[in-house]
Amino acid sequence: MHARDENYYTTLTGDTPAEFWLQQWGEGSYENYVKSGLLEDLENLYILSQHADEYDVTVTEEEEKAIAKAAADFEEDNALEAKEVVSGYTKYIEEYLRLATIEEKMDAPMKEGVDEEVSDEEAAKKTMKYVYFAYSNEKEDGSSEAMSEDEKKKLKKKAEKFAKDLQDSEEKDIDAAAEKEGLEVETASFDSEMTAPYVDFVKAADQLEENEVTDAIDSDGGLYVGKVTSLFDREATDKEKERIVRERKDDQYDSLLKKWKEDTKITLNEEVWQKIDFAYQGIAIPKKEDDGAKDDKKTSDEKEDDADSDKEDTQSEEEDEDSED
Repeated sequence: MHARDENYYTTLTGDTPAEFWLQQWGEGSYENYVKSGLLEDLENLYILSQHADEYDVTVTEEEEKAIAKAAADFEEDNALEAKEVVSGYTKYIEEYLRLATIEEKMDAPMKEGVDEEVSDEEAAKKTMKYVYFAYSNEKEDGSSEAMSEDEKKKLKKKAEKFAKDLQDSEEKDIDAAAEKEGLEVETASFDSEMTAPYVDFVKAADQLEENEVTDAIDSDGGLYVGKVTSLFDREATDKEKERIVRERKDDQYDSLLKKWKEDTKITLNEEVWQKIDFAYQGIAIPKKEDDGAKDDKKTSDEKEDDADSDKEDTQSEEEDEDSED
């Protein structure tokens, strides 16, 4: 993954790999941002493995054999230099794959027991159709440019007339009205808490009854006019119920992991961790030579990249509460 990032963005921007990884990102470099995420992932893997027995989660003999084969294949397929760059030795790969297997098997049991009942009222979604009058002009080459202030004023009058005519019409057929003006109609489900496509537009639509039309709602990029087509969209509501249940399960998972972290003493070997860098490794996606032969340096995927840090880099130990008494 990191090789792909480096290859893509350095090609796009012309930066060197070092410039890419050492660019400012938040309060530090992009390299430190990525390493921070990898470290958190690694801590999570070890903490989950320490609690696996609470959920009867184990790595089976068959899975151990598959792990050993995957590690052996990587060992055979990669040159020594490539393995040194990513710490891609058999023992590290096996350790990571074992931890990743436990993590995957822990997911479902850690999310069990949440309340999966969601009422229609809690998940209710409305539906609307709307048109958007963009404050931009399309150029011949397909790109767009911002309108002048005079053009914006004219467009605003056009949108306001469109909304007024639609409000005053008997059928309020937004599709026919949009087709007449050469405009595209979009459909969206929404509720009072949504902010897309534009927060003030959603608020205005949420105040309407079915088949009522909003005024032309102004935004920085253009104007919106919408018609509420349903006060209760069954399909959208059912999808929202599924999303709510997923969110509850994710929250329970995150809560358990957070508690376990708080109860765990984590020690980081700073000296070893500082040796890990991306900026000066020269990791790159191999390119085929003219004769089609492959470079013997192969880029590992994200999982093998994460194996950079094994137990030498971080180790987590659960505190014995009895010993503190």
